[in-house]
Amino acid sequence: MQGKRILLGVSGGIAAYKSVYLLRELQQQGAEVRVVMTPSATRFVGTETFAALSRNEVPVHVFNDEGNGDISTSWSRHIHWAEWADLMIVAPCTAHTLAGLVHGFSDNMLLTTALAARCPLLLCPTMDGGMFRSAPVQRNLTLASELGFHVLQPDSGYLASGLDDTGRLPETSVILDFARGLLHDTHKASLLPASTGASSPLSGKRVLVTAGPTREFIDAVRFISNPSSGKMGLAMAEASREMGAEVTLIHGPLAIPIPDGINARSIISANDLFEAVSAQFATYDVIIMAAAVSDFSPEEQVNHKIKKTDAAEQLLLRPTPDTLKWLGENRREGQVIIGFAMETDNLEAEVERKLQTKNADWICGNLLNAPNSGFESDENTILLKGRASQHLLTGSKLVVARKILTEIFT
Repeated sequence: MQGKRILLGVSGGIAAYKSVYLLRELQQQGAEVRVVMTPSATRFVGTETFAALSRNEVPVHVFNDEGNGDISTSWSRHIHWAEWADLMIVAPCTAHTLAGLVHGFSDNMLLTTALAARCPLLLCPTMDGGMFRSAPVQRNLTLASELGFHVLQPDSGYLASGLDDTGRLPETSVILDFARGLLHDTHKASLLPASTGASSPLSGKRVLVTAGPTREFIDAVRFISNPSSGKMGLAMAEASREMGAEVTLIHGPLAIPIPDGINARSIISANDLFEAVSAQFATYDVIIMAAAVSDFSPEEQVNHKIKKTDAAEQLLLRPTPDTLKWLGENRREGQVIIGFAMETDNLEAEVERKLQTKNADWICGNLLNAPNSGFESDENTILLKGRASQHLLTGSKLVVARKILTEIFT
């Protein structure tokens, strides 16, 4: 971030107060920050707060707020500020501001500046869960991606409305990581479709990746899981980003770091994974299901430790949601769905069966005990099978991930 010029747009949601902390963190990372606000945002945090911290004026209206008739320094501020910025972040981005951005409205300084920008533009949609899931907002999020905006998905948790739902502004550290990744790109994005003139095969595409294991708790200390490290899923996320995609990662417990520039959300159980994926899959162009999901969960879960006795115990299990199959049944036209399958034998037959029963476009299969393969290995050997072709791919997990995406998208 050192020496980078960041334009922070603040729109009128209760999360506007968090933008103050975002401003300070950006500055501590060495960035120079200017702030532009919508009129509604000033009802939550005053312009004076941002002006004092940024040591710059904070415009709200296209013309001077004082109304003194002097337009010589006000009418073109949006042009100069847009050209100045290396990156523009809109956090929070309300449903109203999102609609204004994707439909080209320019009735306040934030919208006008964003429309003039030729730098990467990162949107952090923040609103109640019902609004976020509504058809108009989801349509606008899809349109935002098509127009070349980068969208950081909201977190879930306790909202100002009192509901526990999706719609929270992500933690400042998550926004910083995503912004850092955008600034590492060698080209500047524009408001033209990101695929226009781009050589990267996934430019302008939104990719959702799942990774790591799930845990199905039996009691307060014991759970059913598997030894997945999440390395292959993270490799798929990193390779997707290298190819120009905007990447969201939904992951189980991991012991390895997540690459910069990837919007990440953690889950625990197979049901958590299903809820997270099903809530947002419609806005993505590619879904890569690389998580090692538990197939069964205890019928009953208790919140205390079950004591050991001499008597035999029975553990009743129920199937967990089949997220990959659900995606195949509910996909929209044009989406690409890629599944993963870890097998112990009959690899080719099992990969073919899953390709058909899950209605996926591609299945990546590997054998647990094969050389240079398995959960903890840094290497992998993948049988990539589609409707009309199959390929055997070997190498490090990142190299294999790149090969998978190259075979599918080039």
